[in-house]
Amino acid sequence: MADLVIVDDDDDVAALLSEFLSAEGHRCRIAHDGREGLALIHASRPDLILLDVEMPVLNGPDMAYQLLVHDSGLEEIPIVLLSGVVGLPQVAAMVGTPYFLAKPYRIDDALHLVEIGLRERAVPHPSPSVLNP
Repeated sequence: MADLVIVDDDDDVAALLSEFLSAEGHRCRIAHDGREGLALIHASRPDLILLDVEMPVLNGPDMAYQLLVHDSGLEEIPIVLLSGVVGLPQVAAMVGTPYFLAKPYRIDDALHLVEIGLRERAVPHPSPSVLNP
């Protein structure tokens, strides 16, 4: 089906999400911070990125910024934000993604959101403040 990159510093969350998405027929690759995520994406372009917000080394919004501004072509990959951060709708608006789900979430809701993202393929359109910090 689809090639997905899961970027989450919580090993249990990433593994569980990968297990369920793999059972749906998707290929999942896991990174534990934004730098690892960028490396996976550069190695092989995924169809969709599932991205946590708060992570060590390089957080989700900063990783998205790298993709949206510095990595030509990679800005066309839909991003699903999955996070327990306060103000997730505002972070999603800043990143420019219509796909976000607050932790804790039901796995069925996450699977459904991934399917919507893969079907619609809406690419991020970040707010001007992200592009001109």
